[in-house]
Amino acid sequence: MNTTETQKAPAPTVWPTLQARDAHALIDFLVDTVGFVKTAVYEDGGKVAHAQLDWPEGGGIMLGSHKPDGEWSREPGTFGAYVVTDRVDDLYAQVTQAGARVVRELADQDYGNREFAIADPEGNLWSFGPYRGEPRA
Repeated sequence: MNTTETQKAPAPTVWPTLQARDAHALIDFLVDTVGFVKTAVYEDGGKVAHAQLDWPEGGGIMLGSHKPDGEWSREPGTFGAYVVTDRVDDLYAQVTQAGARVVRELADQDYGNREFAIADPEGNLWSFGPYRGEPRA
C-alpha cells in the first residue's frame, strides 16, 4: 500500500474484541510472534482492562483479561479472525520459525487466495492472506 492509499484509508470503525485467561501472554504472542503493534495496554489490579493492538497493514483488535461475570464476557479461546496481509509468505516463515501452532499450512486455494492459519496460546484461530474482500458497490 503506498502512502497516498494509506492517507485515504479511513480509520478502523469495526474492532473485533476478545478476552484471554492470560492477556499479557496473548499480547506478547500477538506482538512478538505475529507482528501486531502494541498501541495501548491499561491495567486494573494486574489484569488487562483494555488493550489495543494494531495491525501494521491496517485495522486492529482490542482485548482484555477474561471476566467470567462481566457484562461483555466471552469465553477465551473461541475467537477467530481473518487478517489481511500482502506479505503472507514472509509472515508464514516468521510465525513458523517462532514456533506458532499451524492449523492450516500455507497454500494456494482454488478460489484464488494464498493463506494459512495458526492457533494462539489461548486457542483462538488466526487466518492470514492477501484477500481484501469483495469491492464495494
